Amino acid sequence: MGLQPLEFSDCYLDSPWFRERVRAHEAELEKTNKFIKELLKDGKNLIAATKNLSAAQRKFAHSLRDFQFEFIGDAETDDERYIDASLREFSNFLKNLEEQREILALSVTETLIKPLERFRKEQLGAVKEEKKKFDKETEKNYSLLEKHLSLSAKKKELQLQEADNQVEQNRKHFYELSLEYVCKLQEIQERKKFECVEPVLSFFQGLFTFYHQGYELAKDFNHYKMALQINIQNTRNRFEGTRSEVEELMNKIRRNPQEHKRANHFTMEGYLYVQEKRPAPFGSNWVKHYCTYRKETKKFTMVPFEHRSGGKIGDEELFVLTYCTKRNIDTIDRRFCFDLEASDRPGLPVTMQAFSEEDRKLWMEALDGKEALFINLNRTNAKQEGSINDQGLYRVVGVSSKVQRLLSLLMDAKTCNEVDLENSVDWEVKTITSAMKQYLRSLPEPLMTYELHGEFIVPAKSGSPESRVNAVHFLVHKLPEKNKEMLEILVKHLANVSKHAKRNLMTVANLGVVFGPTLMRPQEETVAAIMDLKFQNIVVEILIENHEKIFKTLPDATFPETISMSVSPPNAPPRQSRRQGQRIKRPLAVYNLCLELDDADSHSSRREDTPTGSMDSLSSQSPTPAFSSSPSGLLDGNHLIMDSGDLAGWTTNLPGQSRPSMVSWMNTPSANPAATNTAPPAFFFPNPATGSDRAVESIAHRKARAVYPCEAEHSSELSFQIGAIFEDVQFSREPGWLEGTLNGKRGLIPQNYVQFL
Repeated sequence: MGLQPLEFSDCYLDSPWFRERVRAHEAELEKTNKFIKELLKDGKNLIAATKNLSAAQRKFAHSLRDFQFEFIGDAETDDERYIDASLREFSNFLKNLEEQREILALSVTETLIKPLERFRKEQLGAVKEEKKKFDKETEKNYSLLEKHLSLSAKKKELQLQEADNQVEQNRKHFYELSLEYVCKLQEIQERKKFECVEPVLSFFQGLFTFYHQGYELAKDFNHYKMALQINIQNTRNRFEGTRSEVEELMNKIRRNPQEHKRANHFTMEGYLYVQEKRPAPFGSNWVKHYCTYRKETKKFTMVPFEHRSGGKIGDEELFVLTYCTKRNIDTIDRRFCFDLEASDRPGLPVTMQAFSEEDRKLWMEALDGKEALFINLNRTNAKQEGSINDQGLYRVVGVSSKVQRLLSLLMDAKTCNEVDLENSVDWEVKTITSAMKQYLRSLPEPLMTYELHGEFIVPAKSGSPESRVNAVHFLVHKLPEKNKEMLEILVKHLANVSKHAKRNLMTVANLGVVFGPTLMRPQEETVAAIMDLKFQNIVVEILIENHEKIFKTLPDATFPETISMSVSPPNAPPRQSRRQGQRIKRPLAVYNLCLELDDADSHSSRREDTPTGSMDSLSSQSPTPAFSSSPSGLLDGNHLIMDSGDLAGWTTNLPGQSRPSMVSWMNTPSANPAATNTAPPAFFFPNPATGSDRAVESIAHRKARAVYPCEAEHSSELSFQIGAIFEDVQFSREPGWLEGTLNGKRGLIPQNYVQFL
């Protein structure tokens, strides 16, 4: 049963039962007051917890936004770009969700906390004040009544009458206050039902709105989630497809690590123990050094390094090598030793110890010691036109022993003229084609050169078909002249082969698969190289399909200006949330393979400019091989005719011998009379105006202009717009980047974003 109503008439009786009913009402209001007080406390805790949750969610979103996946290689698939952008998309989703949560937290304060606090203060607080007055008047009324009743009857009539009037007046005031208090009690009892519940209802309305907004966000996010699941599955499938290739490469390197060392601008590098001589009583000490050698400059560097001491690197020592001599065991009590002599310390050789006899042999070969060995390599031939319809031409592989025998005959100056490929029945078509492919693959440097390999790959990865052709057209004319001549002969022949594809089944795409790895290969066999195999094939397809334009016409002189717009690496994924602007992904910087000179040689004398195509070698190996420019040294129609006079100059390395770069030709007496000096060769970089290679020692203090805008992704990079002029531009140690100054700030600039002025 609920509270009994308080009758106004009972105020005049003020019976014990009336007082019990009043106390029951007062107890109910006190319980309500405690309930509201606890509810306010819980509500404030809820707001604090909501803010803490929002802060944690935002921090989580910031962590997602700030992280970016790095990828292997220099280009991503569309699926990888979507995955790369997914964390930022997740971050935006949480950010939008937390914006709604903040609205909820504000609504809790306005719709729940403040109304309940106001009711508790204004209504329940007022009742408490009324109760205090009521209790005070009750005490006063009954105290005065008891005092009045204790008056003696012997008092004067006037005094008794005044006392009666005072008591009566006080009683009326008490009754009026009692009526008001009873009215207030019953009013609050009725008011509390809607004054308390209405704010709670508003709170739940805000809560439902928040969840509804979350539902709407989730619904908007659903299409992206489905697409991302497909991207993830595609990427997982590609991973499974390439993992076997990577494992095969790993096992290949594990079986023979010497043949798969990383290729770089050093002819040889590795650890050697260097003998440090001490005074006679103390003998000598052997210290491990990491040594590097560059044959073209004859510079030898040594850096002491001890793994067991925490990997501390010592001071680098550099000298120019004069000669290398093997130390026999009868002259020293250690094995695998050899002596080096520096130009600045004649007569004071440095004794070094390799890890093994094989290791010493590799160092001796690289340092031009007494055991450096070379073998001759020469050119092969192609067979007559009648074989062009053979199915699987160039794809069907010949017998290995026959192919090697044919190559041996062709590479020997004494027997090459006796080989008759056109009329002899001893040589099958597949043997001849396999020999030609084997020869091209055995060149110390591929026909399309290591230096331009990366530049050929870039247009194959992106851009319109027209821009790809223009880029390959431009790069072909940057090849050394002999390389370009032989490439033209070969591509013309392959174009003729593709015209007979209905019979020989060798389409342009099939020829690209066969000759992509033959004509192009990176300087080192890595996982990144495996990823680029398909792009090598695309370059060969472009050459075959557009050979007339590429080899018979000159490239567009404005190509360096237009290439930055027409052949640019792919941007970020086109699909972006409506709540997020499209993320611009920086194109990959394209750079030429340059010689890194030490600071001490940065002021060497300037050499004469060398125009594009002036290099005479198809290979970087010294001595310089040369193809005859006469008709007898070229392909006649579809036949590769050899001149025996061109055979003797061709050399290649033994297995395991490192390959020098394309610029080593400058150190040969035939290519550069000044090669006998110790001055290092100069840098090569593309001249944007002419497309030629200009030899300079440094590009310091040069200016460059931005050809399209860039937004910095790190504090070390510069942001700029099209047309920005950079001062004091020079190469950075980071491949593909330049260093320059813009508006007084110095930082990194992507090399293919600018054009030198």
